[in-house]
Amino acid sequence: QVQLVESGGGLVQAGGSLRLSCAASGRTFSRYAMGWFRQAPGKEREFVGHINWNGGSTYYADSVKGRFTISRDDAKNTVYLQMNSLKPEDTAVYYCAAASSSYGYIRPNNYDYWGQGTQVTVSS
Repeated sequence: QVQLVESGGGLVQAGGSLRLSCAASGRTFSRYAMGWFRQAPGKEREFVGHINWNGGSTYYADSVKGRFTISRDDAKNTVYLQMNSLKPEDTAVYYCAAASSSYGYIRPNNYDYWGQGTQVTVSS
């Protein structure tokens, strides 16, 4: 079992930055690939980014590529999502998730564990 807790969300103006953190506890964090997803009101949960188990590969949705960066610190059992140049359309609840492999990293169903989410609101 892996428990995930996101933090770092908040209200920011367009063009600003936030860094989300996802702290993991439980089974060996370093064995898991990690993903970030987001869900806006009335919309489906969508893929934001993914980092493989050793941090050697990262993948991003086209909508955030060049603005968001995923990283992980296995010593702290934490994965981060650095969000720059934020836009109002980035407003959503952001979730981190853990998967046993990077296969199908875009699909929420391929992740085994989820955090409770953290709200990000970008004002125009």
